Amino acid sequence: MWIVGLMSGTSADAIDVALVDWPEGADARPFELIAFREVPHPNSLQREIHRLAAGELEAGRMLEELVRLDRVLADGFADAVELVLGEAGLPLGRVEGVASHGQTVAHHPEHGGSLQIGCPARLAERLKRPVIADFRRRDLAMDGEGAPLAPFFHHAVFADREENRGVLNLGGIANLTWLPAGGARDSVVAFDVGPANALLDGVVSLATEGRERFDRGGALAPSGSVVATWLDEMMSDPYFHRPPPKSTGRERYGLAEAREWLARAQRESVSLEDLLSTLAEAATRAIAMAWRSMARDEGAKSRLYVGGGGVRNETVMELLAKALDGVVVEPMDVAGVPADAAEAMAFSLMGRNTLLGIPNQIPQCTGVREARVLGVIHGAEWGKRRGR
Repeated sequence: MWIVGLMSGTSADAIDVALVDWPEGADARPFELIAFREVPHPNSLQREIHRLAAGELEAGRMLEELVRLDRVLADGFADAVELVLGEAGLPLGRVEGVASHGQTVAHHPEHGGSLQIGCPARLAERLKRPVIADFRRRDLAMDGEGAPLAPFFHHAVFADREENRGVLNLGGIANLTWLPAGGARDSVVAFDVGPANALLDGVVSLATEGRERFDRGGALAPSGSVVATWLDEMMSDPYFHRPPPKSTGRERYGLAEAREWLARAQRESVSLEDLLSTLAEAATRAIAMAWRSMARDEGAKSRLYVGGGGVRNETVMELLAKALDGVVVEPMDVAGVPADAAEAMAFSLMGRNTLLGIPNQIPQCTGVREARVLGVIHGAEWGKRRGR
């Protein structure tokens, strides 16, 4: 089954488009990634998304901007799909579904809600293909966290009978999955660890007035020194010490938090490099702490696959390897999943299961009682008729 997966992550820097050929059944293997591309958002759109998510708009404009961006992003998703398939010379008509995570602008599981925009009905009208979206909503309706959802994909693609494995996504938020040897789904542990790139990117963008979106290659952080008192303060964050299931996002670790840290650095004459070094150290320490809580005594005899934009940050990867001494840390690419494509591939697989009526969540990872079929199908008349 040809299923397109669409993802615009917490960093809101690009749309990831992955076309994957999945088996037509419950198994995920073998699979083939047919086409993949990151289609960058314009800088202005990224700023607009971040301002909306941070609530940095006049009260009277919030709802108007929410509605406007819902349609703008839907058209952006449609353009991205047409671009990627057109460049690859692949027919859109053969695609059985387009699974869109949308763009998260608010995630509040404590209130039972999470908001993704990028209107799926508009996307279906543009592409004339079934669009599967709203994956988080049913999990939240079951009193779950609504996240993380990618562990379903991690288990299906990376679990191994002989080897303990972990999967780490270094997007705006770091989320970690533990896959004990044997491959049993009910033994999977996963949760959102905390910020990976969100605060680093936000600080760089603010400090350069938007000229740079991120610390390219992790070049700035190594030239700084960790501020020990600030590191202690960061590591005392109550979220890091809260037991799972748990999830978080830009509403906690977004533009507003980055602005506070940058303003504080300027007041206290702490250099940009020192602030970035401290944030990078805190992020990797939080990941190491989460790894030890998941893997316990098995952690040192395991393999950790890393994906997401943070793979390109050499500083973070070096700190991670040091913090997880003895663990084999390597990009997902070595397991046949391009690091940048993993999240879009995850929603592609979830969308396939929605179309087939097969559960696509791991209950204990989000805190629900049983696995259900997540996702709502828009434009089903353009696809095959399937029972649910």
